[in-house]
Amino acid sequence: MAAGSPLRSLGEEATCLICLECLTAPVTLPCGHNFCRACLSQCWEGPQAAASCPQCSETVSQLPLRPNRQLATVLELAKRLSLQLAQGAGGDGVCGDHQEALKLFCEEDQTPICVVCRESQAHRSHPAVPIQEAVQQYKEKIQTHLKTLRKEREKLLRFNVVGKKRLQEYQKLAQTERQTIVAEFQQLRQFLEEQEQLLLAQLETLDEEVVKIRNETITKCSEEISRRSGWISELEGLCQKPGGSELLQDIRSTLSRCEEEKFQQPVEVSPELEKRLSDFSQKTVALMATLRKVKETLPAEMERKRENALGSYTQVNVILDKVTAHPELLLSEGQKSVRWAHQWKRLSNCPERFDTLECVLGLEGFTSGRHCWEVELGGEIVWAVGVARESVRRKGLIGFNPEWGIWAVEQWWGEFQALTSPKTPLPLRWVPRRMRVCLDYEQGLVTFLDADTDALIFTFPPASFRGERIHPWLWVQSEQSQLRLCP
Repeated sequence: MAAGSPLRSLGEEATCLICLECLTAPVTLPCGHNFCRACLSQCWEGPQAAASCPQCSETVSQLPLRPNRQLATVLELAKRLSLQLAQGAGGDGVCGDHQEALKLFCEEDQTPICVVCRESQAHRSHPAVPIQEAVQQYKEKIQTHLKTLRKEREKLLRFNVVGKKRLQEYQKLAQTERQTIVAEFQQLRQFLEEQEQLLLAQLETLDEEVVKIRNETITKCSEEISRRSGWISELEGLCQKPGGSELLQDIRSTLSRCEEEKFQQPVEVSPELEKRLSDFSQKTVALMATLRKVKETLPAEMERKRENALGSYTQVNVILDKVTAHPELLLSEGQKSVRWAHQWKRLSNCPERFDTLECVLGLEGFTSGRHCWEVELGGEIVWAVGVARESVRRKGLIGFNPEWGIWAVEQWWGEFQALTSPKTPLPLRWVPRRMRVCLDYEQGLVTFLDADTDALIFTFPPASFRGERIHPWLWVQSEQSQLRLCP
């Protein structure tokens, strides 16, 4: 580089100010300035041409031009020195076949060539450009690729950060849900165990009372059986006596004792205990029936709630209006899904088309009634879903909020928020897989639900649509995102 600087300075001093190339067959004017002989002759051509110095405008006589042989010799020596230095540096700047500087670039063979190679049979028919021009062109192409790659790397880095953040949120959510489930079922188990112990204790008390009554009844029955067995034996003995006087002796007293001991049926269970047993049985049966009903009806109850939530709105089949689609949006063949194509299509710039932000409207609009539709949310980068007035601005600056005629929620690099003014963060545990958009025209309400769980996401404050038609509205600005309208 140190040796190159004087040569570069010499080259600048030996440059013809007419052709801006190195002097060829230099000539010197009386004023001391040097030019190429051919360049100066071309400047002085024509009847009106003035014989003056092109640099200082000093008038010179039409004398034979004096060649500057010493300067020509110096330039030749400088050229040879430059070639030797280039060869000493590795030969990249010198043609190996002709020992000439590589000043051209063959676009066909993608290789540097010298002026002699350019006229050879191998390269004569190939397009060639000055090597500095080729370097500049390829530098521009490299810069374009670098810009694209850096942009893609930035997107991937942001996507990676967002993805890690979302995964951490999911892991934290899973841990929280796990703790909630364990705690809820622990409380349920504790409640059921307490109820089990209470019922078993009540049953134990009733069982002890039943056993006590049973034992008392058996004892009393045994005593009565023994007493009556004694009377039977006594009376049978009297009947077996042959003499009449012995049979009749104290007969009245004996019969009187038997008549006084009237038989009474033992009471097995008291009415009070029987009522307690009946109440306990009914309570147990009712509890068991409730538990079975809970197990059997829980899925059906969830489905019923879902049907009730849908029942108040009319589900509509939304088709996107391709006339309104921004030129960078790509709609599916059936106009049911949209994604960002990252490529501007040549479309007519009609008044209905969005030309600044990547928006599209639904083909059908509503001026009355309660309607809902579902959108499948593909990707978690940049998108928005909602409704818009038919008079929403299509050209130039657009504000995404009700003041500009748009009611929507958006996903913006991991942030889920309602497009109010200012925006309202939505602290959801996760972004829904499918979202239901509900429009109540008469009440001026726009509501968003998780289509899988019917969980409320956000409801905008009541608005006045003033009889204007309201359309479904979508916005996509990421290659990783796609919105699809469900059937």
